[in-house]
Amino acid sequence: MTAKLLPRFKQSIRHYTMIPSKGGCFELRVGKTLLYSKLATGRFPDEEAMIEAVSKALKA
Repeated sequence: MTAKLLPRFKQSIRHYTMIPSKGGCFELRVGKTLLYSKLATGRFPDEEAMIEAVSKALKA
């Protein structure tokens, strides 16, 4: 996911943090807005859907 997000949004992302965890936890946030939670859905997100969600969040 990082390899797709950073090159595409390098002009818009000022801070990027990855926090290692156990058990396959995965959450994607832009600022304080939660865009996706694997903890809630139980499945890994579709990369294209996540790119679209980040794009929309950054334009807002």
